[in-house]
Amino acid sequence: MRAMSRWAGLAVVLAVLAPPLAAQNRRPADEVYERYNTPYDGRFTFARLRYDPLPGWAGGGGFFRGRDLKWDHDYPRAERNLMKLLSELTAIRPYMDGGNILAADDPRLFQYPIVYVSEPGFWTVSDKEAENLRSYLHKGGFLIFDDFVGPQWYNFAEKLQTVLPGAKLVPLDASHQIFHAFFDIEQLPTHHPYENITTEQAVYFGVFEDNDPAKRLMLIVNYNNDIGEYWEWSDQGFFPIDLSNEAYKLGINYIVYAMTH
Repeated sequence: MRAMSRWAGLAVVLAVLAPPLAAQNRRPADEVYERYNTPYDGRFTFARLRYDPLPGWAGGGGFFRGRDLKWDHDYPRAERNLMKLLSELTAIRPYMDGGNILAADDPRLFQYPIVYVSEPGFWTVSDKEAENLRSYLHKGGFLIFDDFVGPQWYNFAEKLQTVLPGAKLVPLDASHQIFHAFFDIEQLPTHHPYENITTEQAVYFGVFEDNDPAKRLMLIVNYNNDIGEYWEWSDQGFFPIDLSNEAYKLGINYIVYAMTH
């Protein structure tokens, strides 16, 4: 309850201090995705980072005009399902119909305390985007990296250094407070939804403010995992209920931790 009351106070502050939209900085490509976004109104809204995937990797079969853009994996069902559980289980009253799509250099990023990044193994980031993301993190923002496996780690780690030069990725175990922010997770989930993709178990990493584990966790990395996939298909019976439940526990804990730290 103490954490939820702190969140309520933070929501009021965000609503009052939210900066005006810098529409003049928007690019023509941004308008393609604006139809899927909802105007900022102070509610918690799931935000997803949009990026240009590595050259040659965008394929077919995705949500947007049949294109696989990598960052759009599991959109919008994953965020809709997660927000439904977040609303039912916590005192947070989020925007329920999906979430917003933002580029890394969008000034509106600062209106959203948490941003989800899918498929960072194909992530690209410009200098301008890196600068904006760096500022976002240093001002209290939180990133969730999800849905990548195996050698995709190397591209992710390289791009993260562009955003946070010198950042140290620290392995996290179940003792860290993020895994106890709402649910008490005593044993971290280790199953990728598609076990044939990787023989390695899921592991979790974080980057701390000033590389100091005693300070705030600025981001979390779900490596060899895809909790967004569990969220997306949790109402279809594709995966065991217990595994989907664990993915929801992680997502809700991430949100509560980020909103209270």
